[in-house]
Amino acid sequence: MLKRLARPIVHYFNRQFGDVHNHIQTVHQIFSENSYPINTHFIQDTLNRDERMMMLLGGLYTARVRALPPDTPLHEAEFSVFSQTGEDGIIQFLLAHIPNISKTFIEFGVENYVEANTRFLLKHDYWRGLVMDGSDAAVRYIQTDPIGWQRDLTVKRAFITKENINTLISEAGFAGEIGILSVDIDGNDYWVWDAIDVVQPTIVICEYNATFGDQHAITIPYQADFVRTKAHHSNLYFGASLPALYQLAQQKGYDFIGCNRMGCNAFFVRKDSGHLLKPVSLRAGFVSAPFSESRDENGALSFLKGQQKLLQIANCLVYDINTGETKTIREQFQLS
Repeated sequence: MLKRLARPIVHYFNRQFGDVHNHIQTVHQIFSENSYPINTHFIQDTLNRDERMMMLLGGLYTARVRALPPDTPLHEAEFSVFSQTGEDGIIQFLLAHIPNISKTFIEFGVENYVEANTRFLLKHDYWRGLVMDGSDAAVRYIQTDPIGWQRDLTVKRAFITKENINTLISEAGFAGEIGILSVDIDGNDYWVWDAIDVVQPTIVICEYNATFGDQHAITIPYQADFVRTKAHHSNLYFGASLPALYQLAQQKGYDFIGCNRMGCNAFFVRKDSGHLLKPVSLRAGFVSAPFSESRDENGALSFLKGQQKLLQIANCLVYDINTGETKTIREQFQLS
């Protein structure tokens, strides 16, 4: 029904403004060719028109997923307005089944916040939020984006570590109960979430490294200055396995609700929140990533599959949460 309603809306906007995807590609090309923020009337008008259409469609899909029963598999709730994959829909679905949730969020690793897990929540539901990124250029971009003054958004530039995360959150004026914590820093995700104690999020969204599989509770060893693109040329060595995050969530009092279909984000909801959602087991909820983002030594996509990915990073170190041992991936996975 909603798809039939949405189809003429898309056609209408395309007739009025041209193909939306072409607009976005044009804007991204212009941005990629310049190292400074661009603020022309053409670009701003294009973004505004595209965003109005996306928000209209997002509102329709929000109504659909909020009506789904609480035992619905997460992939059936997915839709994306600003999120990378289907996180916008999953978040709206979770909110429909959690009573009295605080309308506040913290998200870090957002880059320029054009694509993020919480932007639709900020725009559509008028939540209050804190976003952080380690890039000066990214933070400047967010500060010039109209969303910076149109909504209650705090923006901080910071390279996040387990040593500074609680101070950064407190200094930004956030404490106690919050609605959502979204962690995606392509590195010390496990260690940083483990360290956070100044806020108690109801929902936690955390990126996991699907290359590490569902059998080993492992993470990269903590290194405060870890940068994924510098750690290994393949870009495959980062973060933590889903079993490691699952165990951490259990220790912190969270139920595991599932992962997105792209196999990159896991969703956890606090047990004492009064939620009506259906927890799933680690094995049932694990999603293996279908995408191939590996790079060769020249930075070109190498399209590695399956165990080829592990073999590429076989000499990199991982820390086993259960044994406390640090081993090479070759040793941990007993690769030949």
